[in-house]
Amino acid sequence: MYVLGVDLGTSAVKVLLVDRTGAVKAEATSVYPLIQEKSGYSEQDPAEWVSGTSNAIREALQKAGAAGQDVEGISFSGQMHGLVLLDEAGKPLRNAILWNDTRTTKQCREIEQVLGADLLGIAKNPALEGFTLPKLLWVKEHEPELFAKAKQFVLPKDYVRYRICGEYHMDVSDAAGTLLLDVKRKQWSERIADAFGIPLSMCPPIVEAHACVGEVQAEFAQASGLAAGTKVFAGGADNACGAIGAGILKPGMAMCSIGTSGVVLTYAETCDQDFGGKVHLFNHGKEQAYYAMGVTLAAGYSMSWFKDTFAPEASYEELLAGVEDIPPGAGGLLFTPYLVGERTPHADAVIRGSFIGLDGSHKRSHIGRAVMEGITFSLHESVEMFREAGVEMNEIVSIGGGAKNPTWLQMQADIFGLPVVRLANEQGPGMGAAMLAAYGCGWFPSLEACGEQFVQRAETIQPNPARTEEYRNIFAIYQQVYSQTKGLNDQLAAFRA
Repeated sequence: MYVLGVDLGTSAVKVLLVDRTGAVKAEATSVYPLIQEKSGYSEQDPAEWVSGTSNAIREALQKAGAAGQDVEGISFSGQMHGLVLLDEAGKPLRNAILWNDTRTTKQCREIEQVLGADLLGIAKNPALEGFTLPKLLWVKEHEPELFAKAKQFVLPKDYVRYRICGEYHMDVSDAAGTLLLDVKRKQWSERIADAFGIPLSMCPPIVEAHACVGEVQAEFAQASGLAAGTKVFAGGADNACGAIGAGILKPGMAMCSIGTSGVVLTYAETCDQDFGGKVHLFNHGKEQAYYAMGVTLAAGYSMSWFKDTFAPEASYEELLAGVEDIPPGAGGLLFTPYLVGERTPHADAVIRGSFIGLDGSHKRSHIGRAVMEGITFSLHESVEMFREAGVEMNEIVSIGGGAKNPTWLQMQADIFGLPVVRLANEQGPGMGAAMLAAYGCGWFPSLEACGEQFVQRAETIQPNPARTEEYRNIFAIYQQVYSQTKGLNDQLAAFRA
């Protein structure tokens, strides 16, 4: 028997077919376009998600030579925050407004003004353009006739699941990213909804990520090749599922993910830590748990920018040749990865990156090392904030681009001052979704037991104490760059295209 993990991303949906041992027997991907009609707008047609998911499921089954009856359950990971407004018949009233849409700055300021301290007290997160509540308020203000027809809102993966099983639900980890959830009580906040005239009837029932919420209906079964009656589980937010898929399921565990953006995520047993709104705090996909998360906007993007700008013809191996021979500090060169602004700990859309200390003796390998160090320093700011708030961290699981280079893995261990784990078979949020289905189907008594089977480690890199101390001194200099360059960047903003 198998389970399916469906990861509904921003550019594509990825499906994993996983057996009882945790082995991926087949995977398939289906891409879909972004709709960007204006600067700052980012939308998608929800129908594309549904057709892409059914096509990818059918392809995965065919690759494995599996029948639909061989799949016991299906669960989901989804891009967070996206607004899907549905009418009384369950049909989308407009394109979905995605997490990376930035049109809602005005609505964010309104939320802050109206709620004051209650915002962090209840929702545990600041009002940022990506969240769902600002999008609801934007539609309410700019498309009032359409808003009046709305009977329900869901998030992207929840719409796909609704089309599969015919039931509305939202799991608690994804609901935490709406700004409408009372994170501690795990229920919709009447205080927040009433403050902005959002009827609670628009908010779907809250469930845990592993909850069975329905069965595959005949129409989707025919389109996908699944058997009608296959169990459908709620699933979770992409970062929550990424944490599950990396085994971040107990105190002391943290994850560093370097994709286009970078994330440092740590397991938490309580939501009572005070981060001052500088990091995200969400409900975990594991029941009765939370995770705190800091974000570097241009992590892997800084590396791809460096490659595309200075050596577009080179492979990454060629680009970074020799960086392992450069000592910490890159010969007195610092890089701040603020190429598109920054999120943690500086929520600043205007700040831009810097090379500090550049001189004529620096070679491409010095610059490459500085870029790697700067990205890791930015991620380390989140690590330090977690430590200061009393969050326990014993080791960090590294995934994404930062886990593919041995020098970068050692650099992470040295800068974080913690053991860094590389996984044997990294599958990201899709594996977390598959684990939720496996647990929901009763294959394991707990998510932790599932993780012991499904999440395999390849190696653990120990920090070098001497380098950790050296990096501590360099990091103190790095932390001064933001304040020293902010005023300059504010002035330079007028000259940007």
